[in-house]
Amino acid sequence: MGTEVCELCPVKSIQQAIAMADRGDTIWVKKGTYQEYNLLVDKPLTIIGEDYPVIDGEDQGEVLRIVADSVTIDGLFIINVGTSYTSDHAAIRVVKSSDFVIRNVVLEKLFFGIFLEKSHNGEIYHNRIIGDAKDEYNSGNGIHLWYSNNILISKNIVQGVRDGIYLEFADSITVTENVSRKNLRYGLHFMFSNNDIYTNNEFENNGAGVAVMFSKHIQMYNNLFRDNWGTASFGLLLKEINDLEIENNVFDNNTIAISVEGANRVNYLNNDFKSNGWAIKVRGACYKNLFKGNRFLHNSFDVSYNSRINDNLFEGNYWSKYSGYDLDRDGIGDVPYRPVKLFSYIVNRTPETIVLLRSLFIDILDFSEKVSPVFTPDELVDRHPLINAL
Repeated sequence: MGTEVCELCPVKSIQQAIAMADRGDTIWVKKGTYQEYNLLVDKPLTIIGEDYPVIDGEDQGEVLRIVADSVTIDGLFIINVGTSYTSDHAAIRVVKSSDFVIRNVVLEKLFFGIFLEKSHNGEIYHNRIIGDAKDEYNSGNGIHLWYSNNILISKNIVQGVRDGIYLEFADSITVTENVSRKNLRYGLHFMFSNNDIYTNNEFENNGAGVAVMFSKHIQMYNNLFRDNWGTASFGLLLKEINDLEIENNVFDNNTIAISVEGANRVNYLNNDFKSNGWAIKVRGACYKNLFKGNRFLHNSFDVSYNSRINDNLFEGNYWSKYSGYDLDRDGIGDVPYRPVKLFSYIVNRTPETIVLLRSLFIDILDFSEKVSPVFTPDELVDRHPLINAL
């Protein structure tokens, strides 16, 4: 069964259509503007917009709340979500529901965009979420998951909000082919979330790219981290993390490509680090990590370390600053490469010295440390550096 909603139809409001509908019905919302808010979907329904009808919440609060299983929202344009400092008003909130689909939705002039709360087995697909956030304290997140598992977040564009995508206590999440850019804080931010996969996403020009905290068993493949630039910015932050696969990603023009603290058993494989301030900045407590097949291209600092103790393996990476030779022409440098420079150690302790970066004095310092390491980790060395970037 289906019900049409339009200005000239017998049913003129979405709220009326939901109230009249039977379980499993489809509601067709015709093109137009509907000034409605606090819409409650409490039964399995499919709500489809034709030619993107506008639902204007008039800044009154939440617009659409789903509390039933098996609900599909498709093709709506929702604007003017009310801002609140006590309630996280969302354009679409899903509460204790499963088997839902939210797709082809456009959200603008919002507080929170799509908010999942204790909901499972759903899909957030091909939505466009555009905020106009100016300050963190009075803005919300684009896609927000809390205690929600087995969710596919795919092909969304999120910009101009606090965090583009935020996950907390969210396990078995797949985040793929999304673009998260120009957000105030993070493009992607997740904590206490395990067994998640992130592939083919773009995190560009955010306050900071991606923050991964207090999580384990994460896979990050083929993502782009670009132009996340600022005094406290990075492409990727890892903090208190175990068992990650970071492979075939591109880190381009970030202040810090990857900032690491308390990350163990992380495999960094075949990533590109291009034109970053720091490619890898290790702040401490990182053990049993592998860096292999990565390409370090024209970064100000390739690796920064704040300890003389190293328990991580650097093997078979390409370093654009490597000046060794390959007499047997096997593609592997005959001289080991030490990526940690004395000057990076000095900058860690006295940041103001960065102004000396290109001076001859610093070149002499780094050369002296290369000849006889005193401050940099003795064992942090790539014994088989690649001659060519593959």
